[in-house]
Amino acid sequence: MAVYTNQPTVPIPYLRPTRASFDNPGSAIDGGVNGNGESITISNSGGGIVTATYERCVLQADDTERHEVINWLGARGNSGVRFFNVPIINDGIGPFPIIDGKRRPIIKGIQHSDGSFFSDGSGYSQATVWAKLIEAAPLNAGQIKMRIYGASRDLRWSDWFSIYHDQNSTKSKGWRAFRYWESDKMAEGTETVDGVNLEFKDYTLGISPPLREATAANTRIEAARPMCVMRFPRGFTLPWEFEGNYQARPTLQFTEAF
Repeated sequence: MAVYTNQPTVPIPYLRPTRASFDNPGSAIDGGVNGNGESITISNSGGGIVTATYERCVLQADDTERHEVINWLGARGNSGVRFFNVPIINDGIGPFPIIDGKRRPIIKGIQHSDGSFFSDGSGYSQATVWAKLIEAAPLNAGQIKMRIYGASRDLRWSDWFSIYHDQNSTKSKGWRAFRYWESDKMAEGTETVDGVNLEFKDYTLGISPPLREATAANTRIEAARPMCVMRFPRGFTLPWEFEGNYQARPTLQFTEAF
């Protein structure tokens, strides 16, 4: 039986792709034509799958560890039966605050309570924007009610987000990515979370694809760098290849794991 939880995360930013593509191809099929000669569309309940492509990753001669990562991805993924958590890099378009002139989905360098850092000089990091389900939602739900904290703008057209599905101990779907096609703001205000007053906005969202697992109220929703458990698509393999002086521009293709 496939296991979708506790999968390794592909270090996409480290591989420096120069082009990215994310999609959710629909699951509709042609149901023939009616008396007017018009096509009738039949939609399956699964809502299609999420796909991701990262093109022309930049590997130079001195990037030995990046070459190792490509080898690891190929060794693990070429069979098509082992999975990865693949992040969707939405840093520049999500509803994140602008700090020091740049949109920030994640804040780094947070100190310990005594003002110190870790021994290597680094600190904690945390998402600037996150959300939770207001109401429980069943498997294949196409609509959810969500409360989002810290958003710098209203949810308007669409944003990607992800949920870690781990409600079912034997069939949990792990990280799954979604986006919304309809947004209706219900309320806004402030709420105390872990002793901190946070601004929130409540929404009813029409989502695609539908939920991959029944999900309880108060389940956390990630808005910063959402992830989806994926595998290499059928027919795709990732070779280790390079040209003069160990330069390479590999392309990575992923499709949602089932």
